[in-house]
Amino acid sequence: MSNNIFDVISSSISVPNALAIETDGGARLSYGDVVALSGKMANALVRLGLKPGDRLAAQVEKSTDSVILYLATVRAGGVFLPLNTAYTPRELEYFLGDAEPAIFVCDPARLDLLQPVAKASGARVVTLDASNGGTLADAARESEANFATIPRERDDLAALLYTSGTTGRSKGAMLTHGNLVSNALTLRHAWHYSSADILIHALPIFHTHGLFVATNVTLLSGASMILLAKFDPARILGLMARATVLMGVPTFYVRLLDEPGLTRQATASMRLFVSGSAPLLEETHRRWQERTGHAILERYGMTETNMNASNPYDGERIAGTVGMPLPGVELRIADADGNEMAAGEIGMIEVRGPNVFTGYWRMPEKTAEELRLNGFFITGDLGCIDERGYVRIVGRGKDLIISGGFNVYPKEVEAEIDVLEGVVESAVIGLPHRDFGEAVTAVVVCEKNAPQDAAAILSLLQERLARYKLPKQVVFVDDLPRNTMGKVQKNLLRDRFSRLYSE
Repeated sequence: MSNNIFDVISSSISVPNALAIETDGGARLSYGDVVALSGKMANALVRLGLKPGDRLAAQVEKSTDSVILYLATVRAGGVFLPLNTAYTPRELEYFLGDAEPAIFVCDPARLDLLQPVAKASGARVVTLDASNGGTLADAARESEANFATIPRERDDLAALLYTSGTTGRSKGAMLTHGNLVSNALTLRHAWHYSSADILIHALPIFHTHGLFVATNVTLLSGASMILLAKFDPARILGLMARATVLMGVPTFYVRLLDEPGLTRQATASMRLFVSGSAPLLEETHRRWQERTGHAILERYGMTETNMNASNPYDGERIAGTVGMPLPGVELRIADADGNEMAAGEIGMIEVRGPNVFTGYWRMPEKTAEELRLNGFFITGDLGCIDERGYVRIVGRGKDLIISGGFNVYPKEVEAEIDVLEGVVESAVIGLPHRDFGEAVTAVVVCEKNAPQDAAAILSLLQERLARYKLPKQVVFVDDLPRNTMGKVQKNLLRDRFSRLYSE
C-alpha cells in the first residue's frame, strides 16, 4: 500500500456518508464528498502543471476549500506549503523565493498585490477564496472526481512548513508522509479518538497544530469537525453541547474563562480539551478544572517534529508539565555535548522518532547543527524529566539568561510573578548590562485597575527566589507581543527595552 497520507486517510473511511466537515455557515461535507472534491482539485492541479515533489504554496483563508486544497496537493504527490495569512508581500518574497513553488494559491482579493511576488519566484498563480470562488475553484469544478492518488513512500516529502521566525531567518522544515502518518496514528491512540468524536476546529490551518494535529487526527479517525473561520469564545461555548473535543492554544482557555456561561453543565458532553503551541499557566489549568471539572491535556510539539509528548488521557494530568513522551518517541535531556543527563537535571530537550523531520530545506549546515548523527533532534528547548517521567519545559535555550555568571531560567521567575495578586502574566528576559552581562528583567501585564507597583513585586519575590534570580527592574506593558499561535515574542521585548540599563 502507498504511504501517501491521503491513501491512509481514505483507507480508514468505513462510512462514506458520515459527516467529515461542517462549517459555521451550515455547509456539510461527507467523507465521500471529501474524496470526490479532493479528486477534482487534484486533477485541476495536475493540469496546472503540478508534478510529484513540486511545492504548492497557499496563502488562503480558512475554509473547507483550503482543507481540500491540502488533501489534493498531497494526493497529487505535491509538497504543501501553507503560509500565514498575515504575511505581507515583502515577507512572502522570502518564502516563495526560497521554496520555489510550482503553484502559488492566493485569495482573489490579493491577486494584484501578490502576483508580481509570485511570478518573481517562477510560480504559476491561481486564486481561491473562502466561498468556493477563484480560478482554482473554477478549474476544480470543471474537473473529474476520479483521481488515482500518486503513490508516495514514507520518506517522500508531504509538507514544507517554515518556522515562526521569531529570531533570525525562517527555516523550512521538511516533513514526510511517514512523519505525518505516524504522528496522527499515535495521537489517535493516545487521545482515544474515534469516529464518534466531533472536534471544534478553531485553529488556523497554516500551522502544525491546526493542520496536522487537529485535521489529520480527525480525518484518520473517521470523526467530524466543525470548522470555524476564527476563534469566537461565545460561539465555541455554544457548540460544546454537541461536540466532544476542543484543541486550542492557552489564549483560547483564558478567554473562555471570561465567559459567564462556562460551567460543568455547559461542558458536560465534552471529553477532551487539548492545549499546546505555547505554555499553559498553572493558574489557567486550575481555574479551568474548578469551573468545568475537566483537566486540560497539555502536550508538547513543534514544527520540526509534530507532537513529542502528552499528558496522559487516562492518568494524572499535571499542570506545568507537558506529560510523557508519546509511544515511539524518544525524549532525553542532554548537555551541550549530547550526553544524557540524570532525572531532575535541566538541559536541552532532544527527540528522536518517526515524527522527526528530515532536515531544513536547502540549509544543510543548519540541519547538521540541529540533527545529530544518531538521529536526535536538538529542539532548542530547555527542560527536565522528573522521577515519574513527566517533562517540564523551562524555556528556550536562546532565552536562558546568564547574569553575573549564574544561569537563570525565565520560566522559574515568571511562575513566581504570575501567581502574585493583580498580575495577569509576565515575560522575563535578559538585557545587556555593564556589570552583570545580562540583567534579569520582568515585563509584567497587570489586571485592569490593579496598581503597577514594581517595588511591591520585587519585595514579594525576595521571599521566593535566590538573589541572583531577582529582576533588576520590572516594567509594565498593556499586552505581551505574541505570534499567531500565541507564543510570546521575547525577541521583540528584548529589542524594545534593549537600552533600559544604558539610559
